[in-house]
Amino acid sequence: MKTDPMQAATKGISQSKGGRRESAVGKKRHACTVMKAAAIEQFGPPSVFKVMNLPVPKAGPGEVLIALHAAGVGVWDAEVRAGWWPAGRPAFPLILGTDGAGIVVERGAGVRRFHVGDRVWAYEFVNPKGGFYAEYVAVNSAHVGRVPEGLDLLQAGAGAVTGLTALQAVEDHLGLRRGETILVFGASGAVGTLAVQFAKLREARVLATASGRDAAKLVLRLGADGVIDARSSGAVEQLRALAPGVVDAVLAFAGGETLERCLDLVRAGGRVAYPNGVEPKPRRRRTFQTITYDAQASPQYFARLARAAAKCRLQVPIAATYPLTGAAKAHERIERGHVPGRIVLQIRRGAS
Repeated sequence: MKTDPMQAATKGISQSKGGRRESAVGKKRHACTVMKAAAIEQFGPPSVFKVMNLPVPKAGPGEVLIALHAAGVGVWDAEVRAGWWPAGRPAFPLILGTDGAGIVVERGAGVRRFHVGDRVWAYEFVNPKGGFYAEYVAVNSAHVGRVPEGLDLLQAGAGAVTGLTALQAVEDHLGLRRGETILVFGASGAVGTLAVQFAKLREARVLATASGRDAAKLVLRLGADGVIDARSSGAVEQLRALAPGVVDAVLAFAGGETLERCLDLVRAGGRVAYPNGVEPKPRRRRTFQTITYDAQASPQYFARLARAAAKCRLQVPIAATYPLTGAAKAHERIERGHVPGRIVLQIRRGAS
């Protein structure tokens, strides 16, 4: 009978009285040397994906090797696959994927925060040792966090970068306060669904845009106090009726004419935030502050994310799951748009 690579990798892991898990073989090199990965040998349409046998990366100093259970699929991944790259040209074959979750199977020199057997989630935008569409990833341990109780590894794989993006906007960039009114524009998407929950955790009044009955039901179930159909010609009037006093803050995950009209209702001195990549970019105005940002990963940020996720009993809506061999189909779905929640590659089954 064929042995699952993850079972082989974690064989001999034991639980100590203090809750710390460590391999019976200590820091010996992880035994598996070859892994399956969804990679590309050239930029192009989703069909350029191939499932390849590639070397398992080694955990260098300060790194951990993770046996991945799930990897998130984002619109930014599709942009990379189609030809966008932050600097120069990458070395092919290129493994895509910026975030995921799994089990630590090896620690590099100097790593003290993690032990073999830990459940972790991680985010690395451009990982020099390859992305997360693979059975294993070696990543800087500073960009890794422990998965909180209450989230399984499938949800964690879908919620690493999206959770960081949502929480940092709500807490750091908007500084949302109790009793304030926030509009989450694009609330049914991968980041928006989490932002709604984190905003409610701050005891704010949360208004959300969502197109279609199912999307509206989703954001209401997650805690939104009111929903606006952004595709409706009366979207601004809906917002005005729901927020007759004032809109204190806007968190935008989509741009365009409707967003600009909604921004007319932001109070003087209010705040608007959006992650880099939103197009068209919201127009800056003198009456309120506009913040553009990228999600950041660090031990402190992951600790904050874990605390917030546990406190609000975070739900990570998953629109669809695909196996590693279905990376092309996952990208085809991403490119059709209007994804309620996040698409995930489920790389292993049976882990929790």
